Amino acid sequence: MKEYCFGIDVGGTTVKMGLFKTDGQLVDKWEIPTRTEDGGKAILPDIAAYALAKLVEKNISRDEVAGIGIGVPGPINADGVVPHTANLGWGYKEVTKELSELTGVICRGGNDANVAALGEMWKGAAAGHKNGVMVTLGTGVGGGIIIDGQIIVGVNGAGGEIGHIHVDDTIPGLCGCGNQGCLEQVASANGIVRLARWMRETDPKETVLEPESMTAKDIWDAVKDGDAFACGVAERFGKYMGTALANIASTVDPEVFVIGGGMSKAGPVVLDYIKKYYVKYTYKACRDAEFVLATLGNDAGIFGSAKLVL
Repeated sequence: MKEYCFGIDVGGTTVKMGLFKTDGQLVDKWEIPTRTEDGGKAILPDIAAYALAKLVEKNISRDEVAGIGIGVPGPINADGVVPHTANLGWGYKEVTKELSELTGVICRGGNDANVAALGEMWKGAAAGHKNGVMVTLGTGVGGGIIIDGQIIVGVNGAGGEIGHIHVDDTIPGLCGCGNQGCLEQVASANGIVRLARWMRETDPKETVLEPESMTAKDIWDAVKDGDAFACGVAERFGKYMGTALANIASTVDPEVFVIGGGMSKAGPVVLDYIKKYYVKYTYKACRDAEFVLATLGNDAGIFGSAKLVL
């Protein structure tokens, strides 16, 4: 009987690993270093070795394991193939095939933001819903779109890359993707700092924020304290993000938006600014979509990866 599964979340610094019961109960979780040197060739063998060692530790046979789900940063298609993942050192890589061969266990793969969305829809803030969009506001802007319980992957594995929705022609500089004017440039944790510095060039309002040293947390703390300049930054952030999500809603009509990532720790104030512009610009049939803060934190990826194989 298949009673267990693994959820793996591969990051640029660490790999988060979880052993689950097939009903979603987390049995154990741990982290290992992501060894990206030499083209990242040790990453999958390391994952396999630690997963198999955990089975020995827990006295679980491979016959009891339903599968291994793995989330990776960057595009991965339905066949588990990664064309290129710069921060892991991988070029073309048949991730799920290789991991299955190393472990003798069925493997399924997904983009890390997509599987985090799946985790929140399964056991997190959006549990009970089948149609939702997750937005992760961290170093970049990640996204995952779940329709009828299924991840929208796309032909190139780039479904849900909402951070690269174009929002403004006048944003200075280039996004990491090479384009100009992406949502990620102004709405990620780094992006809102960039936005504040850009706005400071033309806005003389007094502020407690120090342009050279401020962080996203500093900006949201200043918003909560009523700092006029910080509130202006939050308004512009809200307009960019709210408009982007309104456009997504007109396409997929979700029940719920889940806002996660490090910047979501600022709390409901982030939702307030997004919802203000979402309601203003979205199609009227979509205005009642729920907005919630993610609850699984750093565990969303391992939960979602486990769900991939269930």
